[in-house]
Amino acid sequence: MNLHRQLLIVSLMTLVLPWAGCQFIRETERALRAGQQDMLAGTALAVADALSQYPEEFPLDYATDYRIGAPLYGHRLEHAPSVDGYVEDWPIETESIASFDGVGGPVEVVLGLYGGYVYLFVAVTDRDVAWLTPGSLPDAPSANQPPADRVELISVSPPYLDERFLFAAEAPGRIVTYVRSARGVTPEPSVLAHWEDVPGGYQLEARIPERVLGTNLGVAVTDAAADGRLSATASSFATPLPGPLIRPSEELRDIAAGLVQPGMRLYVTDREGWRLAETGSVVERHEARSTPVAGWLRRFYGVVVDEGTAAALAAPAPSGRERQAYVRRALDGEADASWFRSEGDGSAVVAVAQPVADGGGVIGAVVLQRGTDAILSLTNEGLARLLNVTLIATIAVAIGLLGYASWLSRRIRRLSVAAEAALVDPGPAVELPSADAGDELGDLSRSFANVLGALGEYNAYLRTLASKLSHELRTPLAIVLSSLDNLEHEQLSDGAKDYTRRAKDGAERLRRILNAMSEANRVEELMQNAELVRFDVDPVLEATVGAYRDAYPERRFEYRGETTEIAGAAELLMQMLDKLVDNAVSFSSASDRIVLTLERREENACISVENPGPPLPSQFRSRLFDSLVSVRSAGDDRHLGLGLYVARLVAEGHGGRIDAENTDDGVRFVVTLPLRAPNSAPGR
Repeated sequence: MNLHRQLLIVSLMTLVLPWAGCQFIRETERALRAGQQDMLAGTALAVADALSQYPEEFPLDYATDYRIGAPLYGHRLEHAPSVDGYVEDWPIETESIASFDGVGGPVEVVLGLYGGYVYLFVAVTDRDVAWLTPGSLPDAPSANQPPADRVELISVSPPYLDERFLFAAEAPGRIVTYVRSARGVTPEPSVLAHWEDVPGGYQLEARIPERVLGTNLGVAVTDAAADGRLSATASSFATPLPGPLIRPSEELRDIAAGLVQPGMRLYVTDREGWRLAETGSVVERHEARSTPVAGWLRRFYGVVVDEGTAAALAAPAPSGRERQAYVRRALDGEADASWFRSEGDGSAVVAVAQPVADGGGVIGAVVLQRGTDAILSLTNEGLARLLNVTLIATIAVAIGLLGYASWLSRRIRRLSVAAEAALVDPGPAVELPSADAGDELGDLSRSFANVLGALGEYNAYLRTLASKLSHELRTPLAIVLSSLDNLEHEQLSDGAKDYTRRAKDGAERLRRILNAMSEANRVEELMQNAELVRFDVDPVLEATVGAYRDAYPERRFEYRGETTEIAGAAELLMQMLDKLVDNAVSFSSASDRIVLTLERREENACISVENPGPPLPSQFRSRLFDSLVSVRSAGDDRHLGLGLYVARLVAEGHGGRIDAENTDDGVRFVVTLPLRAPNSAPGR
């Protein structure tokens, strides 16, 4: 793990401070929310007791009567909509529109209440609208008067009233409404209706006085077939009688309004959860004094506190029927509570539900909600400042530590790079960065400099060791050889002759060793004085490979080349190639294939020698081309590790380099030479 990551982990320990603050905020909000919930529960209980004195305002338990269908909800409108066949000007939400299955598709229905009128909107899916024949009645088809598409509003007050308001159109626009009752079918001038043709069907909007309607309402849609017969009729109820029209109670709202404090929202439901009254708001009167919080910080705050349920679910249901779990439990006779949080500003809403009961059981529920003015909210300026300061402090510490880590790692990296560069060519005097610093890195830099200086002196000694040994041992070796030659002319015993022959063989081997040691010095001198000329390497290598085939018949040589001109000394390059081929032969076996390749790569010529055999040990990769370094077995005394060193001298003398790499089945040596003569070419 690098220094950046280590210090980053250390800096993360500072998050303990905001974590402790977050825990304090979480526990404080929970405690205050619990107190707020207890207070609301007591208020809701008092309101429920007060409303239980008005059981007549709560509808009967119609759900147990198998004859009565699902009710329709009358939404309280804030203003009167225009009767034009469109619902867009209604002051309601889109989710308030109910639907049921029609003949050609879904039928949408919504009812609104305003100023003593019931507003009706029906949207029907019908691909082929059948218009009413002029002068005919909607429900009296005959041979000359085919049936038409129509909408019926069934109005029932069991067991007395049973009427149907018939809506059919001869063309889009205002239409005449008919009523079918026990007296027959008659026009109803008090009803204002508008039929509008829309893509895929039609829409009906009507305004009907409440006084002419019964307690139960239902909607039926009849689709007339193209052949003049009635195809089918669909309705909002599947029972003998339609369901009741749920009307919000003005009296319940007035009673509840006198019991609700500012900042509270209260609504009352009947036994089935239909909303009968609503008053108040959870928006605080002095909410404008709250400090706005940035969106990204709000998302962070959302992690700090309990998430809660989405605040939008605390609002009254657009359909008019409350189905939330805590409301359903209250309707089952058990008081319950819940809380909600807004994703936008983080404000919370605490809600309690209390059953309303009379002598016969539960007749409804009271739902009381309150906003976050009395509880700890994350929009509170003090808490926002606490988290802001803690977060800023944590970020500042993290940035400081990361900056320090960057500065420190940069110093260490510079020291590492300088040390690696000094290892390539160590000298007696090595200067490393941070050597003048008084800290531990300065001590480490000075220690590295001393070690690299000593290593440079040792390497310099090793580079000259071969020439020194060759020079110092040549004269004594000559004396030994001449003495052994003279002994061969003396009268010696058979044993003495055997010993003399062995001594001469050893001296001759020592002479060859000295010649090999001095070869590197000769190559260096030749490179300094060699004249580089341009020539095509391809035919030279091809002829040389042919000579290798004759010299090593037990090996299979393969050459792949292309015309490539370079500036160099041909005899020295061939000497370099001899060393590489000798190395390939010694590490391969009989009948193995040795591949020599010449190719151009951008501005360089690449000569490679590839042979099967054992791979190169990883610990010798960086020292393979140094003097007196060999990776051969300990019993092989024919090589001193000077061949690859000579090859490196020739390659670098031409401005190139030599590399070694392992292959799938052996080793490949690659010599890279520039196509153009180097700037400091020998002999120029």
